[in-house]
Amino acid sequence: MYRFHTISSFHRIGLWLTVFLVLASPAWSDDAVSEISAGDTAWLLTATSLVLMMTAPGLALFYGGLVSQRNVLATLMFSFFCMCLIGVQWVLWGYSLAFGDDIGGIIGNLKHFAFMGVGPEASGSIPALVFAMFQGAFAIITVALISGCFVERISFPAFVLFSVLWSTLVYDPLAHWVWSSDGWLFQLGTLDFAGGTVVHISSGVSALVACLIIGRRLGYPRMVVPPHSLPLTVVGAALLWIGWFGFNAGSSLAANGIAAVAFATTNTAAAVAGLTWAFLEWILRGKPTMLGAATGVVAGLVGITPGAGFVSVPSSLAIGFTTAVFCYIGVNVLKNKFGYDDSLDVFGVHGIGGTWGALATGIFCSAAVNSAAADGLIYGNPAQLGKQLIGVLAGYALAVVGTFVILNVVKLITPLRVTPDEEVSGLDLALHGEVAYNFLAPGMSQIARTEEN
Repeated sequence: MYRFHTISSFHRIGLWLTVFLVLASPAWSDDAVSEISAGDTAWLLTATSLVLMMTAPGLALFYGGLVSQRNVLATLMFSFFCMCLIGVQWVLWGYSLAFGDDIGGIIGNLKHFAFMGVGPEASGSIPALVFAMFQGAFAIITVALISGCFVERISFPAFVLFSVLWSTLVYDPLAHWVWSSDGWLFQLGTLDFAGGTVVHISSGVSALVACLIIGRRLGYPRMVVPPHSLPLTVVGAALLWIGWFGFNAGSSLAANGIAAVAFATTNTAAAVAGLTWAFLEWILRGKPTMLGAATGVVAGLVGITPGAGFVSVPSSLAIGFTTAVFCYIGVNVLKNKFGYDDSLDVFGVHGIGGTWGALATGIFCSAAVNSAAADGLIYGNPAQLGKQLIGVLAGYALAVVGTFVILNVVKLITPLRVTPDEEVSGLDLALHGEVAYNFLAPGMSQIARTEEN
């Protein structure tokens, strides 16, 4: 009896020791993470929807309100069509190039062509298919952002061809460099929580190159028609602000504390930047404008994106303020000084905001906020700022070279610009055969009277 109890006691001790070791082992932790979490999945599905909403209607309305009434539908079409075009490109080969098996740290292979092998199986705590769709929403809005630089003058066939080539040759490789665990910038330690380099630097710098190649609008800057509907733009800005919570907080890929940090820093930076831009206008021009406040909010959202889950809320105050100042200078000083026609200030907001945001991440990031991050400059690690600078330069190089080559190839296939007559009549009628506001269309009143008779 004594022997039995002794053996039983040893068995119990051994059992509990085994349980303890298993629970404490990294292997068990990895297995636990690979189990799908209903909460994380629900949050990522929501975040994906929010990011898709940022493109249409958010960006579509934001851009659409800023153009003349004869180009509203054509501008909306750019964003809406990207939802369709890049949505298909991402499924067929874009996702695989960005996140497929690594080839030299530069690009993924075509293992996941047409989402092959991408299904409900776990990728971390969410289904792999949810991760793929979440990332696809980023690819869509990045191309749509570029469209703001050449609205009111680019031909639609040129836009379609450019969008497919640019997403394939610029966005997908850059996403692999930064976000794939085998990408060379990821291996270097460059931090980009939600797309400061991948989304905003790439789109902003490409926009600058594109507007230089395509050229100015007719009559620019003397005869440019002012925004036809600021209410549309404000509604679009509000939708972007709300959708950005999915953009940034969703990039935690889980409903966890890091998502909460990203949510708080995102809202704080946006609010501070909106205030800063409005007060700059108030001080320098005598009146704060609604357009200025909306632009400031978007600039703040751009600036906080690369560091949203790596910096503290107090740091987001500084990032929001400084981003607004730099972007204000870009939009109101640099653009006028150099005379380039970046129609909707894609470079001024996204290029400059994304650049500063990426560098600011290297200054303010903290391992205490997110253990996946390193400490930044203010915490005694200047090396991280150097890594961020390398990421910025790499993003600039790929965007400049890629956009230059792609647009020159497109030019060999189809004209980049509409004709002068088409530009004067407006792209809505010239390219799509319709108008946004029928009661304002030439001859519509006469047509209506004829139909009544």
